[in-house]
Amino acid sequence: MDKPLVLILCTGNSCRSHLAEGILRAAVGDTIRVASAGSKPAGYVHPLAIRAMHEIGIDISAHHSKHVSEFLNQGVETIITVCGNADQACPVFPGHVNRHHWGFDDPAHATGSEEGQLAVFRRVRDEIRRVFEAYAAGRRDSVNAG
Repeated sequence: MDKPLVLILCTGNSCRSHLAEGILRAAVGDTIRVASAGSKPAGYVHPLAIRAMHEIGIDISAHHSKHVSEFLNQGVETIITVCGNADQACPVFPGHVNRHHWGFDDPAHATGSEEGQLAVFRRVRDEIRRVFEAYAAGRRDSVNAG
């Protein structure tokens, strides 16, 4: 049986969704499939997102920006949107799909010095980490209880 697919959506699929994908994948191991996509993919993963994740031992340097349409026929179990625009633009997926919306600030809009921008990426990364590690723990608990 295929592992359930959790799809994390954001508009540009360059920052928040990749932070969440990397963190969730690290937290759940190989118990589920985790992917991210965007409604209007930016075409790249932000270098400061890669750097912020490297600081916590998670490598997302091989990630790439993808369009949500790539997943329409992949049997998505759960969709998690991490920005308001993606929540509004989320397409309808066939079958019963669990949906969650957890909005986070977009660190790509940070201004100032590179160090100042990196501080915003770290803050958003840490906020995403708290939420997605709790989500992963809840999934483990429900599997163990079942």
